[in-house]
Amino acid sequence: MFATLLLVTLTEQLIIYQVGVLPSHFYNVLADKDYPSFRSLVGKAMVLILLNSTLKSVDQYICNQMYVGWRKTLTESLHTAYFQGRVYYTLNVLRKDIDNPDQRISQDAERLCKQMSTMASRLIVSPFTLTYYTYHCLHSTGWIGPVSIFGYFVVGTIANKILMGPIVATLFEQEKLEGDFRFKHMQIRVNAESAAFYRAGKVEHMRTNRRLQALLQTQTSLINKELWLYIGVNTFDYLGGFLSYIIIAIPIFTGIYDGLSPGELSALISKNAFVCIYLINGFTQLIDLSTTLSDVAGYTHSDFNVHAGPVDTAFILDHLSYKSPYSDELLVEDLSLKISQGTHVLVVGNTGTGKTSLLRVLNRLWEAESGSVDDDRIIKFLELAGVSSILKRTGGLDEEVDWNWYDVLSPGEMQRLCFARLFYLQPKYAVLDEATSALTEEAEAQLYRTCKQLGMTLVSLGHRSSLEKVD
Repeated sequence: MFATLLLVTLTEQLIIYQVGVLPSHFYNVLADKDYPSFRSLVGKAMVLILLNSTLKSVDQYICNQMYVGWRKTLTESLHTAYFQGRVYYTLNVLRKDIDNPDQRISQDAERLCKQMSTMASRLIVSPFTLTYYTYHCLHSTGWIGPVSIFGYFVVGTIANKILMGPIVATLFEQEKLEGDFRFKHMQIRVNAESAAFYRAGKVEHMRTNRRLQALLQTQTSLINKELWLYIGVNTFDYLGGFLSYIIIAIPIFTGIYDGLSPGELSALISKNAFVCIYLINGFTQLIDLSTTLSDVAGYTHSDFNVHAGPVDTAFILDHLSYKSPYSDELLVEDLSLKISQGTHVLVVGNTGTGKTSLLRVLNRLWEAESGSVDDDRIIKFLELAGVSSILKRTGGLDEEVDWNWYDVLSPGEMQRLCFARLFYLQPKYAVLDEATSALTEEAEAQLYRTCKQLGMTLVSLGHRSSLEKVD
C-alpha cells in the first residue's frame, strides 16, 4: 500500500506542478491577445484540475485504508499482550503507574493511527518534492533562493521544537484525567442503585466535579501552551509568502531579466513565484506537522513493559509471608502448607485477616513477601465495625488514595465499612439488603446489636436464617 500511495502522490505532485505554472501561460496568451491559445489553455486547465482532484481523493482514500489497517494491527497486538496470562489484572489492579489501560487501547491507539495516517502522504512524498522544487528554485533564482528557504526552515523547526516541548507532558496528563473522568461516570452508572439507596448523589456530585475541575485545569494549561505553538506555526506560514517575493525580487532588481518584455516578465514572475512558494510550502507543511507530532508524542508518552506471571498448579508453601500491594503490613507470616489431591483444606479467620489474599497469592495475582469531621467518632465506629486496620493501609483519615476500594477490600471488609458509615450517620431507619452475606454469624450479630444500641430501626432483607435471631 505504501508503494501505491507513493505512486499516487508523485503523480499528484506532477499534476500540481503543471497546474501551478498555468497562470504564467495565461499571462503570456492574455498579453498577446492570442484567443486560440487561450481556448486551448482553458481546456488543458480543466483536464489537469480534474486529474488533480481525482488523485487527491485517491490519496485520501488510501490514507484512510491505511488508518483502518494500522488500527486493526495495533489494537490486536495490544489485545494479545493485554490478555496474555494475567497482564490485564496487573495493569488494572497492581500497577499504580499505569492509568486507564482501556482508554489507551480503545482511544489512544485509534488517535495515534489517525494522526499517523494524516501524516503519511506528506512524509512519503516530501523528499521527492523538496528535491524537485529545490532544483527549479536554484535554476530560477540562483543559490540565494534555496539557501534562504533552507535557513527559514531550520529556524522554524528549532522554534517549534522549543515550543512543542512543554506540550507533550501536559497532553499526556490531560488524556489520563480524561480517562479518570470517564471512569468515574462509569462507576456511577454501574453502581447507580447502590448510590441511590445511600442517598449518595451529593457526595458523588462533589467527587465527579472534582475530577472535572482537575481535567479542565489541565486542558486550560494545555491551551495556554499550545497558543505559543500556534503563533509560531502561523507566523512561519505567512512569512513564507513574503519570503518568496523577496527571493524573486533579487534577480529582477539586479537586472538579470532586463531584456524581457512586460508580458514575458509577468509570466516569469508567476512561474518563479509558484516554484518558490511551493518549495516554502513543502517546508511549512513539515513545520505544521509539529502540532500533529506533539499529539502523537502525547499518545505514546507512557512506556511500559509488563509480562504475565508464571502459573503453577502445584501448591507447596514453604514459610510463606505475604502482604497487600498497598500496605507494608504483613497479612500472613511464615506459613507452610501443602495442598495435594484428595486433601481438603478449610481456612477460617475473621474478616480482613488475609483469607482471600491467600487465594490471590496462590493464583499469582499478588507476589509473596519473605475538614469538619470528628476523627475520634470515625475511628470509634471503624473499631466497632472491625475495620480499623483500613487506616493503616490509607495512612490516616485525611490521606487521599488513588486505588479503587473494591480492588483492595474483601467483600466482608466492604460490608463492615458500610456498617461503619451507618454507625456514623445513625439514621432512625436503616434498610439492610444482604448487608452481612459475606460475614460470619457472630460478626453479623455484633453489627446488628450495635445498630440497635445506636437507636436505629432496621428493615432487613436476606436469605440467612440467622437474621431471625438478630432482627
